[in-house]
Amino acid sequence: MTELIFWVEEDPEGGYNAQALGEPIFTQADNLVELRPMVRDAVQCHFDENERSNLVLSLLFN
Repeated sequence: MTELIFWVEEDPEGGYNAQALGEPIFTQADNLVELRPMVRDAVQCHFDENERSNLVLSLLFN
């Protein structure tokens, strides 16, 4: 398994931003409840299905 870590910060203009560490994946949402599915969707768009099956997602909050 490979852990993919996202750094989560509040956006100065409102909402939250999540940036993957070590991968060019970025997403944002209005609140933390909406952010989790947005992160999953961004990962699905970035990786093939075979690559996704071995990923564990973690969120680090600033």
